[in-house]
Amino acid sequence: MNQLLPTMLRSLVAAATFSVAAVGAHAQGATGSADAGKKKAEMCIGCHGIPGYQNSFPEIHKVPMISGQSDKYIIAALTAYKAGERKHPSMRGIAGSLSEQDMADLAAFYSAQGGQPVPETAKAPSAAVAALLEKGACVSCHGANFSKPIDPSYPKIAGQHPDYLFVALKAYTVDGGNVVGRGNPIMAGMAKQFKPAELRQIAQYLGSLDSELRTVPQSRFR
Repeated sequence: MNQLLPTMLRSLVAAATFSVAAVGAHAQGATGSADAGKKKAEMCIGCHGIPGYQNSFPEIHKVPMISGQSDKYIIAALTAYKAGERKHPSMRGIAGSLSEQDMADLAAFYSAQGGQPVPETAKAPSAAVAALLEKGACVSCHGANFSKPIDPSYPKIAGQHPDYLFVALKAYTVDGGNVVGRGNPIMAGMAKQFKPAELRQIAQYLGSLDSELRTVPQSRFR
């Protein structure tokens, strides 16, 4: 059965990509403005505008870099928080206050702040990590350099903070949680194959890669 899991996950990806695209198309009804997003980002900069800033829930980890993510992924993530598919209490509260236009504007603002494109192929992992990545079929969704996903509503993960990636991966293994958990069947199927130590190995490798993601400091005083 374990040998079949990567193939099964790849099959699920095709169906899920259509589903995600349909949801994304609805959320993409509004055209985003980076200028408008800059004015609306006050609620974001207290965490995402401070390099090295750490969150203490559900455990201490750096908040994710979102400058340089695609606009479609940012919208998809905010939509998932608003719908309760992602459980983080602070993000659910913030996303719940946002309209589709707000999400589109914030996405336009943050997606325009990325760094230089990274090489098409990521540096080679260790044999142990390569086996884990193959088992999880990670390249199938996130691309050979983990910065060019097959669908723009999927995240770029190359160079993201390893401790955040670890916490995010663990969240997909939680079922029925009220304040922790993420409701994505593909990622749940992937993450549940691994022990926490293996998820940490994956996160450490991904976090070591060249990245388009950044934290762009933002002043609270405008």
